[in-house]
Amino acid sequence: QGSRSSVVLTLKLKMAQARAGRLIAVIGDEDTCTGFLLGGIGEINSKRQSNFFVVKKDTPVGEIEDAFRQFTGRDDVAIILINQHIGQEIRHVLDAYDQTLPSVLEIPSKEHPYDPTKDSILRRAKGMFSAEDFR
Repeated sequence: QGSRSSVVLTLKLKMAQARAGRLIAVIGDEDTCTGFLLGGIGEINSKRQSNFFVVKKDTPVGEIEDAFRQFTGRDDVAIILINQHIGQEIRHVLDAYDQTLPSVLEIPSKEHPYDPTKDSILRRAKGMFSAEDFR
């Protein structure tokens, strides 16, 4: 029970920090990044680092891993959105990530629907809660 309380407290803290001016970062295909940029999430910090990384068909996996590590190392990023099919390419890195901030969410893309069975973060979260927690 105590660990569930700490999870709820952690989630509340994350939400408060996200409201306090932290960014949403996106690692996605061109359509996904364009959509979020048109929605107004695009930012460049004082070090000239953007909060999005466009993955093309020929983008090396190492570059995707580097972008993920850069976003997770930034103090101004609260949430990282990553297309699930791109997350599959760096699954070993996502599975090893255990920090609460920035939070990582896998999202669908236009051409790749969301598959909850492939979302390791969702599987971990399911193990932390029971149906009674939501009553």
